[in-house]
Amino acid sequence: MTMNSWIVVAVSLFFSALCSGLEIAFNSINRLQLEVELTKNSFSAKLISLFFKNQSRFITSLLLGNNIALIIYGMSMSQLLDAPVNHWLQYIAFDNDFMVLLVKTILTTLLVLLVGEFLPKMLFRINPNAILSFFAFPTFVCYCLFYPLTLLYTGISEFVIRYVLRMKVDSQEYKFSTVDLNDYIAEYADQEEADEDMQQEIQLFQNVMEFRSVKLRECMGPRNEIESVKLTDSLETVKARFEETKHSKLIVIGESIDDIVGYVHLNDVVRAIAGHKEVTLSDLVRRIDFFPETYTADRLLKHFIQKRQGVAAVVDEFGGTAGIVTMEDVVEEIFGEIDDEYDVEEEKEEVIDDNTFVFSARLEIDYLNDTYKLDLPVSDDYETLAGMILHYCESIPEQDQVLEIGQYRIKILKASNMKLDEVELKVVSK
Repeated sequence: MTMNSWIVVAVSLFFSALCSGLEIAFNSINRLQLEVELTKNSFSAKLISLFFKNQSRFITSLLLGNNIALIIYGMSMSQLLDAPVNHWLQYIAFDNDFMVLLVKTILTTLLVLLVGEFLPKMLFRINPNAILSFFAFPTFVCYCLFYPLTLLYTGISEFVIRYVLRMKVDSQEYKFSTVDLNDYIAEYADQEEADEDMQQEIQLFQNVMEFRSVKLRECMGPRNEIESVKLTDSLETVKARFEETKHSKLIVIGESIDDIVGYVHLNDVVRAIAGHKEVTLSDLVRRIDFFPETYTADRLLKHFIQKRQGVAAVVDEFGGTAGIVTMEDVVEEIFGEIDDEYDVEEEKEEVIDDNTFVFSARLEIDYLNDTYKLDLPVSDDYETLAGMILHYCESIPEQDQVLEIGQYRIKILKASNMKLDEVELKVVSK
């Protein structure tokens, strides 16, 4: 009798753990990966897809199975513990019905919480797709066995919600989210090293997924690199400025860079000069819209498309000009670097020895840390090497000046009174 009771306890506890684990696996499954398996005509994927088409009934069947298993487990465990608990309580002189019930309840609950809840939910969450696929057929069998009871309980609950509580019953659709897509891409990115084309496709998908969170301050051309002309300049002066910068658009300002009036296109200037028209620069200025640094790139892209514009000004929290962002800058956040008129010359990266490097000050801190295995300090206040130096110095250092930032000695190789261009970085200690 004791052996049979232990078998019943073990089987019921296993079934309870299985139902709990399958429930968490069902809620954690990557649905995009499931869709991929469906295209391969996977039998288990078809069964799981059936569960998703009837989500409320499937979850109800798991809960029914779990509760039935727990009832059987509780009854059997009570019988098994009755004699040893009574004997132990008699030994310590606490032999009464309440203490017997209390001890049996505590021991039974602790065991089911550990084996029937905590462990299966932790283990089944590790790889929910594989686990749910493995148990798909036996789960389907149990689903069919409990189906009549499931229909009864779901029918009662829907009746109460709809007619007693007067609430709408939401229809649960089978769909996957951007989180599923992101997880699926991350899983493939972490697998064995793929060929170059595959890596590019993975990077493209990741850029698309992260695009909604990109702020303008991350993709704009900074204030000190804005090529501009004054509103009072003559058309000949503006044309000469176009020839000097090799750009097709220039920002038009008033008294200072914080007073942006708009922008002018090279074609408009050339046509005005060639036609000997009596026009000034103010007649050719095109409108430019202003956006805060925290504005997202995806919203700006929609604005560019709707308004048929390609240039916008970015302002900081004080209303001053922070930079200029173009259509190309925004698109590059998805497709990577695009060689165009607004790109500066190739950023310098030179390795002198294991501890000494020469870098363009425009290079991003995250890129340098990942590429050269450095440990440069990271902060939300800056993104580039120049930004880090300005953050710690609080002013633009002079050329040939040497700075100490943490374990790094930085020498300014090229600089002007407006910006940093090139630095030598030396690791003095690791």
